Amino acid sequence: MSESEVTGWLATQQDAMVALLREMVDTDSGSYDKPGIDAVGSIVRRFLEGHGLIVEAVPQSRHGDCLRATIPGQAPAASPQPGTAPHRNPPSGNQGRNIVLMGHRDTVFPDGEATRRPFTIRDGVAYGPGVADMKAGLTMNCFILAAFARFGGAPAPLVGLFTGDEEIGSPEGRPVIEAEARQARVVFNSEPGRVSGNVVTGRKGGVFMGFRITGKAAHSGGNFSAGISAIEELARKVQAIHALTDLDRGITLNVGLISGGQSVNTVAPWAEGQIDLRYVEPNDKGEVMARISGIIERSFIPGTRAELTIRGEFLPLTQSASAKRLFELYVDAAAACGFHTDGEFTGGCADSGFTAAAGAPTICAVGPVGGNAHTPEEFLRIDSLVPRAQACARAILRLDAAGL
Repeated sequence: MSESEVTGWLATQQDAMVALLREMVDTDSGSYDKPGIDAVGSIVRRFLEGHGLIVEAVPQSRHGDCLRATIPGQAPAASPQPGTAPHRNPPSGNQGRNIVLMGHRDTVFPDGEATRRPFTIRDGVAYGPGVADMKAGLTMNCFILAAFARFGGAPAPLVGLFTGDEEIGSPEGRPVIEAEARQARVVFNSEPGRVSGNVVTGRKGGVFMGFRITGKAAHSGGNFSAGISAIEELARKVQAIHALTDLDRGITLNVGLISGGQSVNTVAPWAEGQIDLRYVEPNDKGEVMARISGIIERSFIPGTRAELTIRGEFLPLTQSASAKRLFELYVDAAAACGFHTDGEFTGGCADSGFTAAAGAPTICAVGPVGGNAHTPEEFLRIDSLVPRAQACARAILRLDAAGL
């Protein structure tokens, strides 16, 4: 087997890639839509099994099941279930450990979005919910796995990990990801390539939180003074939380969702909000979380009570020495495929932070190039599907030569 066989086959697959991508994009899979996420999983499973891969499901109760695909004839170490010991000791050193291609099937969009905005292509650019973030990356991973199943030649067992709840902090998927990472030789996370064509070598950490405030209902006209407004308390807390933003330190706070109240003529007996915290330095997290907790515990409006709940969390992606070598290897592989790439930092979070923190050399955003994620203008450059798949495949084939 040679690089030319794998990359040559991938060069013939653009139309097939677009067809698979279209099917995924036209299937709703918001993070809380377990049937939809599992439907996308069925599309992935059908494709991979059709190319001879073994696909197993790791069931999840609330969100999409995790899928783990492996290449037949190679014997990847079995991933332990969360909370259990490995079935056997991992191999010494990095050789023989699994090469992991990772991606998530959930999107941020509500049910019905795929019908309202189905997959379309205009002037070589594809549009649709989740087209870049990250169903194109899933498509790319599927075809890379299919290429190695067809031609062989991977220097270690290949694992495709397809999760289902990344957009909300991987509350169920995180233990599965971390178990896989502990046995990984390297991890390629196929989040969308940046609009610049770059990959991502650093990401912020993040915490998703919810808070609920209890006040006291009263008729807003006839008995106003007897009420205690939870909405007014929420407004004060939102201002205090946003004031914690420190752009110089890379710390941002955003209360992105609020709700509350009973009726327009009732002093609000309840209100709630959801907070997004992003940070760069791991040590900053504890400081900011303590200040948020103090704001939630304080009653700006006497008589209100509030509680804080952590809904999801991401760890920062930091570049280790081995991850830097993986990045340099990928840059060379990309050059061999005809495009230039570099590394960049982003404030967005991803599952790659979990794999890096678990000690696996990780590179992120190796997926096809797109932008405007999480918006109706999200797009994907069709002409990046094949080259990005080829670059990832070349990097896999060159791991031994790079000492990884």
